[in-house]
Amino acid sequence: MTIDGTSVVKVAEIEGRGRGMVASQLLRAGQVVLRDSPILLYSALPFIKQPQDHFPNSLFCDHCFKLLCLPQSSVTQCSCCSHHVFCSPNCLTLAQASSHSPWVCHSMTRLRSCCSAFLNQPPERQIQARFLIAAFNLALVSPSDFQILLSLHGLDSPSDAATTHFLHSLISSLCISQMQGGGEFPSFSLELTAALLAKDKLNAFGLMEPFSFPDQQGQGQRSVRAYGIYPMASFFNHDCLPNACRFDYVDSATDHNTDIIIRMIHDVSQGREICLSYFPVNLGYSSRQKRLLGDYGFTCDCDRCKVEANWSDDENDDQEGIAEEVMDEDEDEDQQMAAEDGPVGGDSDFPHAYFFLRYMCNRENCWGTLAPLPPSDATPSSFLECNVCGNLKQEEDIDGDQGDGNSSMDD
Repeated sequence: MTIDGTSVVKVAEIEGRGRGMVASQLLRAGQVVLRDSPILLYSALPFIKQPQDHFPNSLFCDHCFKLLCLPQSSVTQCSCCSHHVFCSPNCLTLAQASSHSPWVCHSMTRLRSCCSAFLNQPPERQIQARFLIAAFNLALVSPSDFQILLSLHGLDSPSDAATTHFLHSLISSLCISQMQGGGEFPSFSLELTAALLAKDKLNAFGLMEPFSFPDQQGQGQRSVRAYGIYPMASFFNHDCLPNACRFDYVDSATDHNTDIIIRMIHDVSQGREICLSYFPVNLGYSSRQKRLLGDYGFTCDCDRCKVEANWSDDENDDQEGIAEEVMDEDEDEDQQMAAEDGPVGGDSDFPHAYFFLRYMCNRENCWGTLAPLPPSDATPSSFLECNVCGNLKQEEDIDGDQGDGNSSMDD
């Protein structure tokens, strides 16, 4: 993202954290600091074995991943298979030149129809197979993007050796002979398969299903519809009280709908690192540490974790309860802080209670993060938007009721 030709964020080496994004100038609340397009997208649905003439059960376009709200007769199907559907003929045409090339179509069909052992594998392995097919296809249709994928940091995990061997053997036996027959793919090896899986594990962003209201049991259903590799967004490191958050408008954007947008939560001074949270901010300390170590290979020592490391086990069992309790206990103090004018220098100025009160959506079962809308003509917006449910909250409502959640944002 640039202003007057100058990048507002840059990639830099950060001691003890590797590469990360830092502010090239003072960044304002709501400011868009990055809009990034994926170099690779793939479905998060496991394979389902079904008759060739059966209409697919996917609810999303297999290219742009928009929600399919049309009747079956209005959906465009791949002419070579019955398992991939598209929201329009134009999306099918674009897919056939990229994400759903003839090689991908052939490979997916063979995996679904010719390999019962594969269909009995856990969903996670089936989705990893989707990624590998998408990655090898990227090498064919866009070698430069494939090199970008290989340049991203990966996390080696010895415990994944069995999965790597299985997937490598599977993809090799079903697909690579056809690929190498064209003389276009340079080398296919177990090491390459392992490297690609490591890139996916550490860099994939999930494009989520639309937010749904809780059912009668209070449970809302929201899962991943697709995963994407975003070359610049991959450089953002994690913080448990982030100063930026990501938005996507998959179903509402008319163009480049799978782009993700990084927006500032509050003001940040030049030279500070810009961080996202890799999961909802209401997770407790032990849950966050377990997830970060297992999925990303590191132990978090951010300011929030340093505080919560000294809390009792009971306090850390339920971060959602902690958030509500802290907001109740410190409400008067936080209301005074929320009313103060002037930019905030950094994360150290944000106690837990203040962050939860001001920047965490309280719509039931949401727990998204709020960020101001982009400023207009350098004038800060008085509205904050939730990056999960799209709810808008006015600045003056921060210290009171957050509203009934009926507002929404049009992209």
